[in-house]
Amino acid sequence: MIYKVKAKFNYDKAHEFYQKLIDGTIEKQRPDGPEIVSSMKRATVDDQGYTHWTELCFCPTPLQHERATVYDYYFTEMHTAPIQQHKEMEGESFIKKLSRS
Repeated sequence: MIYKVKAKFNYDKAHEFYQKLIDGTIEKQRPDGPEIVSSMKRATVDDQGYTHWTELCFCPTPLQHERATVYDYYFTEMHTAPIQQHKEMEGESFIKKLSRS
């Protein structure tokens, strides 16, 4: 299932998260590492500081494994909603913002 996700990012951990996204650490995680990296490349940040993205997930609870292994360490206030297909989100590119942090 594909989910629309909204969450607050902890920018105190921006450098660490960005490094793990670009050095292959997260991408090597199985089964969901490549999807996490793709999702973060699709993610955007809105004017209130929320990060938005879409993500494919097969967990019985939305993003259960992704949250346990990555997201809950870097994000708070995470909300998910099922959607039919990936869609482009409005806002500044999250990965570009991370690269400047």
